[in-house]
Amino acid sequence: MAAVDKDVAEKFLDSNPDFAKQYYDTKFRPKVISDLFKDNTTSQVNTSSFHELSTVEESEIIFDMVRDLQDNIQMEKAIFNFMKHLSFMIRSEKMSLFMYRMRNGTAELATRLFNVHKDATLEECLVQPDSEIVFPMDIGIVGHVATTKKTVNIPDVSQSSHYSDFVDQIQEYQTKSVLATPIMNGKDMVAVMMAVNKIGAPHFTKQDEETLLKYLNFANLILRVFHLSYLHNCETRRGQVLLWSASKVFEEMTDIERQFHKALYTIREFLNCERYSVGLLDMTKTKEFYDLWPVLMGEVPQYDGPKTPDGREINFYKVIDYILHGKEEIKVLPNPAPDHWALVSGLPTYVAKEGLVIIDVRWFLFPCPVQKGPVDSSGWIIKNVLSLPIVNKKEEIVAVATFYNRKDGKPFDEQDETLMESLTQFLGWSVLNTDTYDKWNKLENRKDIFQDMVLYHINCLGRTHNAFCFPVSIQSEVLPPSSKSELFEFHFCDFEHSHLDLVKLGIKMYYELGVVDKFHVPRETLTRFCYSLSKGYRQITYHNWSHGFNVGQTMFTLLMTGDLKRYYTELETMAMVTAGLCHDVDHRGTNNLYQMKSGNPLAKLHGSSILERHHLETGKTLLRDPALNIYQNLSRAQHEHVIHLMDIAIIATDLALYFKKRTMFQKIVDQSKTYETWDEWTTYMTQQTTRKEIVMAMMMTACDLSAIAKPWDIQSKVALSVAAEFWEQGDLERTVLEQQPIPMMDRTKSADLPKMQCGFIDFVCAFVYKEFSRFHVEITPMLDRLLNNRKEWNALKEIHEAKLAALEEAKTVKEEAAVTATAANMQANWDVFSYQDYHAET
Repeated sequence: MAAVDKDVAEKFLDSNPDFAKQYYDTKFRPKVISDLFKDNTTSQVNTSSFHELSTVEESEIIFDMVRDLQDNIQMEKAIFNFMKHLSFMIRSEKMSLFMYRMRNGTAELATRLFNVHKDATLEECLVQPDSEIVFPMDIGIVGHVATTKKTVNIPDVSQSSHYSDFVDQIQEYQTKSVLATPIMNGKDMVAVMMAVNKIGAPHFTKQDEETLLKYLNFANLILRVFHLSYLHNCETRRGQVLLWSASKVFEEMTDIERQFHKALYTIREFLNCERYSVGLLDMTKTKEFYDLWPVLMGEVPQYDGPKTPDGREINFYKVIDYILHGKEEIKVLPNPAPDHWALVSGLPTYVAKEGLVIIDVRWFLFPCPVQKGPVDSSGWIIKNVLSLPIVNKKEEIVAVATFYNRKDGKPFDEQDETLMESLTQFLGWSVLNTDTYDKWNKLENRKDIFQDMVLYHINCLGRTHNAFCFPVSIQSEVLPPSSKSELFEFHFCDFEHSHLDLVKLGIKMYYELGVVDKFHVPRETLTRFCYSLSKGYRQITYHNWSHGFNVGQTMFTLLMTGDLKRYYTELETMAMVTAGLCHDVDHRGTNNLYQMKSGNPLAKLHGSSILERHHLETGKTLLRDPALNIYQNLSRAQHEHVIHLMDIAIIATDLALYFKKRTMFQKIVDQSKTYETWDEWTTYMTQQTTRKEIVMAMMMTACDLSAIAKPWDIQSKVALSVAAEFWEQGDLERTVLEQQPIPMMDRTKSADLPKMQCGFIDFVCAFVYKEFSRFHVEITPMLDRLLNNRKEWNALKEIHEAKLAALEEAKTVKEEAAVTATAANMQANWDVFSYQDYHAET
């Protein structure tokens, strides 16, 4: 068969287009297309020098772009190849890509590919996160393009008002002409591509602009494909994060710390960062009065640090660090130091203060002392951060979560912010679970407490049938005279008074204060209150109604006889006497430490001053009953004031707080000696509420300890009652808790009571009554009796020590006699042995 000439074949195919199309479709097109997209296919276009492109070369470039789109899974590489081709086609010296992003609510443009030209490599053009050049939207030509969303072709940049030369100064480069265009995704800004300085011409032409816009569709397609893929991955991660965190959140509902830790630990693989840290904030909004007093008295400087939006002092009481690079490690740090690596920058504090989300690769520009080098011995360095507040349903910031260094080296972006914000928002809402559990737990504990109180009093009712029958006759009875009962005396003794007599004397104190008529307290209400309060005290060895009344009576005597009433209004004296009467209601005969050791519901309900807060709540419960509310005719402001004073007075009876207030009280006493007249001092004293509260708190301590300052015949008996109650607690610790009690509560150490009493007087009581005697000389009788009782107890201690010494001496003599007798026996045995041995030899 004769060979077909090439020209003839080409002429035939041109004359028969239908045949040619059919032939190529069946024979060559699949193979050609496949070969075009082979990985080893390289561009046949010569880019070593600039020249006009033929149609074939331009088609080859288009195929290269399509291959890049198919082969590259990295967006930067695909865009870089596209920009290289485009730089060659429009003959630009350099091209750059500026990505649009939002940082902390502010739009900006950041370099992603910089100084791309036809011979460039990806490594030298790809901008690392810590080397970015960032343009705000109102600076530079790229900012203008992003704002207007229009293409610009500027022949001479020196004539443009938008031109900014700070990049040229950094690079020692001169920009002459610019061609820049926005890359859009619908109406949303994605990036700005800019070409600089036309090679071989003074500026870019209209044809260059058309070429750029024509091929811009490839850039749009590349960015859109990768952006959609990235969004898909982000949404997948977000779903996994929320799903796994939800499963852990509902597993743990008892404690916010454990809830956060379980959720954050489970999803660590999905967070795509090297480290993250969660700082838990103290939720205390108001300080206790004993913490405020040093500040108000000027002993401690006023807190001037940052506060949360709802006014709380920012205090991270616990930080949990999750270290995911290298060897995985989780660190839980209670009360972290201020120089802890996650806190030293001040960023978590700033987020807690402002309630804002902070996302910035330029974290080192944050206006705080920041650690720019390695944060620990591992050499790890912070490159970028994302910090978010965790907010509960009440809009309170409960924690701050900070994420460090994306694993791929890129800065955190809006999708990371959305993901983390969804997580923190979910965790914030989940706090409602722990809050609800906590409220339920408190209600359960309150139920147990009230159930215990009801059962106790039911048992009492079984023992004394008429114990709870209110004696109506009291309302019409004439109250006992104060002088006969020595109600105004510091040496008042309740031994000769019955339970009901003390109730009547309690009523009498309110009349003597002059508050019954002034504040319109109904006689029946006052009577029922005092009687019900007396029945609220349990029938235990010491902390019973007799003790409660004695404390109230001592408060009354300090005010009236001790002349401390001059500093307080009638309303305040009413609250103080009421607090004295209520201060130990429903005492169980065991101390705060025992409540904690035994797991009593009281200890679960109250974190500190356990019994004192229970006495306060019990007293308030009585006062909430309309039939017992002696404050029923007070105004709202008056009622709030008396309740506030009762809060302070009753909590102040906790001896654990005594040492916090004694220095402040001593300074007040010292200050009182600098005034020449009582009137001047009284005026000064009443001008500040804090001073009055401190004196009142110390008065409550003096009242609670007043048995130690009674005459010896009274004090010695009361001391035995106190010791007996302590020994009963010691027995419980030994039998119920199976623990060895401390010596003060150990019945086997009862002989050491005089020694313990002397120590108690010296360590606790002496200061109180010495300072009150200096403060008001009228209170000196309490100090005198205290010192006398100290002598009596010391005499008993010396007698006991003498007996112990005599016993020890007798024991020593006996031991010495035994040793002497033993030695004599041994000597006699030796003599006998020697005599026998001598005769045996002879």
